[in-house]
Amino acid sequence: MSSSLDVEAPTDDEVVALAGSLRFLIARLHRQLRQQDHSGLSPSLGAALATIARDGPMPLGALAATEQISAPTVTKLVDKLEEHGLIARKADPDDRRVCRVQITVTGRRQLEAIRTRRTAWLASRLSELSSDDVQRVAAALEVLETLVAPPAHSSDHVAESDAST
Repeated sequence: MSSSLDVEAPTDDEVVALAGSLRFLIARLHRQLRQQDHSGLSPSLGAALATIARDGPMPLGALAATEQISAPTVTKLVDKLEEHGLIARKADPDDRRVCRVQITVTGRRQLEAIRTRRTAWLASRLSELSSDDVQRVAAALEVLETLVAPPAHSSDHVAESDAST
Protein backbone atom coordinates (compact mmCIF):
# COMPACT_ATOMS: atom_id res chain seq x y z
CA MET A 1 0.00 0.00 0.00
CA SER A 2 1.47 3.32 -1.01
CA SER A 3 1.34 6.43 1.13
CA SER A 4 1.78 10.10 0.40
CA LEU A 5 5.35 9.71 1.68
CA ASP A 6 6.20 7.62 -1.40
CA VAL A 7 5.50 10.56 -3.74
CA GLU A 8 8.56 12.60 -4.60
CA ALA A 9 8.32 16.33 -4.09
CA PRO A 10 8.54 18.33 -7.29
CA THR A 11 11.85 20.00 -8.04
CA ASP A 12 12.20 23.77 -7.96
CA ASP A 13 12.33 23.79 -11.77
CA GLU A 14 9.11 21.77 -11.96
CA VAL A 15 7.36 24.15 -9.57
CA VAL A 16 8.51 27.17 -11.61
CA ALA A 17 7.34 25.53 -14.85
CA LEU A 18 3.97 24.69 -13.27
CA ALA A 19 3.62 28.26 -11.98
CA GLY A 20 4.27 29.63 -15.46
CA SER A 21 1.74 27.30 -17.06
CA LEU A 22 -0.88 28.06 -14.39
CA ARG A 23 -0.34 31.83 -14.74
CA PHE A 24 -0.74 31.61 -18.52
CA LEU A 25 -3.87 29.45 -18.26
CA ILE A 26 -5.50 31.72 -15.66
CA ALA A 27 -4.73 34.80 -17.78
CA ARG A 28 -6.35 33.18 -20.84
CA LEU A 29 -9.41 32.10 -18.87
CA HIS A 30 -9.72 35.56 -17.35
CA ARG A 31 -9.49 37.17 -20.79
CA GLN A 32 -12.16 34.83 -22.17
CA LEU A 33 -14.45 35.59 -19.23
CA ARG A 34 -13.94 39.34 -19.74
CA GLN A 35 -14.94 38.89 -23.39
CA GLN A 36 -18.37 37.71 -22.19
CA ASP A 37 -18.99 41.16 -20.72
CA HIS A 38 -20.97 43.22 -23.20
CA SER A 39 -21.62 46.09 -20.78
CA GLY A 40 -19.04 48.43 -22.28
CA LEU A 41 -17.28 48.78 -18.92
CA SER A 42 -13.51 48.54 -18.92
CA PRO A 43 -11.97 45.86 -16.68
CA SER A 44 -10.96 48.60 -14.21
CA LEU A 45 -14.51 49.97 -14.03
CA GLY A 46 -15.96 46.49 -13.63
CA ALA A 47 -13.51 45.64 -10.85
CA ALA A 48 -14.25 48.90 -9.02
CA LEU A 49 -18.01 48.34 -9.35
CA ALA A 50 -17.67 44.81 -7.96
CA THR A 51 -15.59 46.08 -5.03
CA ILE A 52 -18.13 48.80 -4.24
CA ALA A 53 -20.93 46.22 -4.40
CA ARG A 54 -19.06 43.92 -2.00
CA ASP A 55 -17.54 46.45 0.42
CA GLY A 56 -19.59 49.62 0.03
CA PRO A 57 -20.59 52.14 1.02
CA MET A 58 -16.91 52.98 1.24
CA PRO A 59 -14.64 56.02 1.13
CA LEU A 60 -12.68 56.68 -2.05
CA GLY A 61 -9.42 56.04 -0.19
CA ALA A 62 -10.55 52.54 0.79
CA LEU A 63 -11.59 51.83 -2.81
CA ALA A 64 -8.19 53.05 -4.06
CA ALA A 65 -6.40 50.83 -1.53
CA THR A 66 -8.50 47.76 -2.36
CA GLU A 67 -8.04 48.24 -6.12
CA GLN A 68 -4.38 49.22 -5.61
CA ILE A 69 -4.71 52.42 -7.62
CA SER A 70 -3.85 56.07 -7.00
CA ALA A 71 -6.25 58.69 -5.64
CA PRO A 72 -6.49 60.52 -9.01
CA THR A 73 -7.25 57.23 -10.79
CA VAL A 74 -9.95 56.22 -8.31
CA THR A 75 -11.57 59.64 -8.72
CA LYS A 76 -11.72 59.17 -12.50
CA LEU A 77 -13.20 55.67 -12.14
CA VAL A 78 -15.81 56.86 -9.65
CA ASP A 79 -16.70 59.79 -11.93
CA LYS A 80 -17.30 57.41 -14.84
CA LEU A 81 -19.32 54.94 -12.75
CA GLU A 82 -21.40 57.81 -11.42
CA GLU A 83 -21.98 59.19 -14.96
CA HIS A 84 -23.38 55.77 -15.94
CA GLY A 85 -25.66 55.79 -12.88
CA LEU A 86 -23.96 52.68 -11.48
CA ILE A 87 -22.83 54.20 -8.19
CA ALA A 88 -23.79 57.18 -6.04
CA ARG A 89 -21.69 59.38 -3.80
CA LYS A 90 -22.91 60.30 -0.35
CA ALA A 91 -21.45 62.24 2.52
CA ASP A 92 -20.14 60.23 5.45
CA PRO A 93 -22.59 60.67 8.35
CA ASP A 94 -19.72 60.96 10.85
CA ASP A 95 -17.37 63.16 8.82
CA ARG A 96 -18.87 65.35 6.10
CA ARG A 97 -15.41 65.86 4.58
CA VAL A 98 -15.43 62.18 3.58
CA CYS A 99 -17.32 61.01 0.51
CA ARG A 100 -18.55 57.42 0.39
CA VAL A 101 -19.58 55.55 -2.75
CA GLN A 102 -22.27 52.92 -2.93
CA ILE A 103 -23.73 50.84 -5.74
CA THR A 104 -27.10 51.85 -7.16
CA VAL A 105 -29.94 49.55 -8.17
CA THR A 106 -28.85 50.06 -11.80
CA GLY A 107 -25.26 49.19 -10.86
CA ARG A 108 -26.33 46.04 -9.05
CA ARG A 109 -28.41 44.95 -12.05
CA GLN A 110 -25.48 45.64 -14.39
CA LEU A 111 -23.10 43.66 -12.20
CA GLU A 112 -25.53 40.73 -11.95
CA ALA A 113 -25.98 40.71 -15.73
CA ILE A 114 -22.21 40.59 -16.23
CA ARG A 115 -21.79 37.80 -13.68
CA THR A 116 -24.73 35.82 -15.08
CA ARG A 117 -23.36 36.01 -18.62
CA ARG A 118 -19.86 34.99 -17.53
CA THR A 119 -21.15 32.13 -15.36
CA ALA A 120 -23.39 30.87 -18.18
CA TRP A 121 -20.44 30.87 -20.58
CA LEU A 122 -18.25 28.99 -18.12
CA ALA A 123 -21.03 26.50 -17.30
CA SER A 124 -21.45 25.87 -21.03
CA ARG A 125 -17.73 25.17 -21.37
CA LEU A 126 -17.76 22.87 -18.33
CA SER A 127 -20.73 20.95 -19.75
CA GLU A 128 -18.54 20.04 -22.74
CA LEU A 129 -16.16 18.14 -20.42
CA SER A 130 -16.47 14.53 -19.38
CA SER A 131 -17.86 13.77 -15.92
CA ASP A 132 -14.38 12.74 -14.77
CA ASP A 133 -12.90 16.04 -15.96
CA VAL A 134 -15.64 18.05 -14.24
CA GLN A 135 -14.87 16.18 -11.00
CA ARG A 136 -11.14 16.92 -11.47
CA VAL A 137 -11.90 20.63 -11.95
CA ALA A 138 -14.07 20.58 -8.81
CA ALA A 139 -11.29 18.90 -6.83
CA ALA A 140 -8.75 21.41 -8.14
CA LEU A 141 -10.86 24.30 -6.85
CA GLU A 142 -10.10 23.35 -3.26
CA VAL A 143 -6.37 23.44 -3.98
CA LEU A 144 -6.61 26.69 -5.94
CA GLU A 145 -8.47 28.31 -3.04
CA THR A 146 -5.37 27.83 -0.89
CA LEU A 147 -3.30 29.70 -3.50
CA VAL A 148 -5.46 32.81 -3.21
CA ALA A 149 -5.81 32.69 0.58
CA PRO A 150 -3.59 35.08 2.51
CA PRO A 151 -0.33 33.40 3.48
CA ALA A 152 -0.11 32.13 7.03
CA HIS A 153 2.50 34.00 9.01
CA SER A 154 4.06 31.37 11.18
CA SER A 155 7.25 31.54 13.17
CA ASP A 156 8.20 28.10 11.80
CA HIS A 157 8.37 29.50 8.26
CA VAL A 158 10.63 32.35 9.41
CA ALA A 159 12.83 29.93 11.35
CA GLU A 160 13.16 27.65 8.30
CA SER A 161 14.16 30.52 6.02
CA ASP A 162 16.62 31.86 8.61
CA ALA A 163 18.17 28.41 8.97
CA SER A 164 18.75 28.10 5.22
CA THR A 165 20.82 31.31 5.03
